[in-house]
Amino acid sequence: MSDVRPFFDATEIAGDADAVRRRFDRDGYLFVRGLLPPPVVEDLRRQFLPVLRDSGWIAADSPETDQIAELSAFAVEPEPEYQRVYNRLYSVPAFHALQHRSELMDLMERVLDATVMPQPRLIARVIFPERTAYTTPAHQDFVPIQGAADTITAWLPLTDLTLEMGGLEIAAGSHQKGVFDFVPALGASGTEISDPLHGSWVGGTFQQGDVLFFHSMTVHRGAPATGSRLRLSVDLRFQRIADPILPGSLNPHDPDVTWEQIYEGWAPGQHQYYWRDWDLNLGEFDPQYNEKRDAMAFEVAARGGVEARATLQRIVARDPDPDKKRKAADALAALETESS
Repeated sequence: MSDVRPFFDATEIAGDADAVRRRFDRDGYLFVRGLLPPPVVEDLRRQFLPVLRDSGWIAADSPETDQIAELSAFAVEPEPEYQRVYNRLYSVPAFHALQHRSELMDLMERVLDATVMPQPRLIARVIFPERTAYTTPAHQDFVPIQGAADTITAWLPLTDLTLEMGGLEIAAGSHQKGVFDFVPALGASGTEISDPLHGSWVGGTFQQGDVLFFHSMTVHRGAPATGSRLRLSVDLRFQRIADPILPGSLNPHDPDVTWEQIYEGWAPGQHQYYWRDWDLNLGEFDPQYNEKRDAMAFEVAARGGVEARATLQRIVARDPDPDKKRKAADALAALETESS
């Protein structure tokens, strides 16, 4: 029997600032049905689909709009093939316009009781079905994002999501317990918290236009994607303008890509460099979590543990230390040899 209870539906209280603030402070999340007009979300989905078809991620013998995955093309972040396709999606102007929608901004100002900004570094996710070992494990966004703890993620799928397609699940109230211990793991975060948080998990199905908001300290995880369809979703992040933000959150999600590359070919007035209008409070990155993660990954890899793979890939792709990159590449090669 599943230990996941249904989300609390905050749709009816979404316009009441005091009510949503109390609920968010208590649970660390808000689930609001139909917050965004489905045609707006559908328009973004249909702009993503040709990129996915052209990249071979959608099965050639099925209609593009069905999102049937070509499983032989499976790739995950930060593998080069994934990043190549991902950066094409990232360059779609409608993706960046979404976070400026008044429905999102107004609700975030009610929750945070202040003037808010959307962080420039937003995220799109393409999840292949039937590769459940790579399901996003339980983690906290604060560890990689840092800056203001009160950063809020708005997560929304680009289609209706059945239980078969999976979605996102929340450990309600977990934002009140600080940073949890974690271990290396496969999946988008590269880590998994050690505490199973039994009895706190909530989740459910989604319809196009539903939005799930959660605090950066709230533990959350992906539900396994089964069936045949790609799962498309986006992460949009919001914070008070006055709160600290790390310089990395002002850059594209892929650190090897510049805004000039993302904006190439855009018409004027499509929110380019909007954050430069504000006098931002820039914070400093605390490397302790990455250092702990990386050290554990090397130890796990030395024992032949494939759960270190995602962290080692991130070191190879993004770490500035060439010696550490070489060590991670050697460890990855050893894991591949052992598994072949």
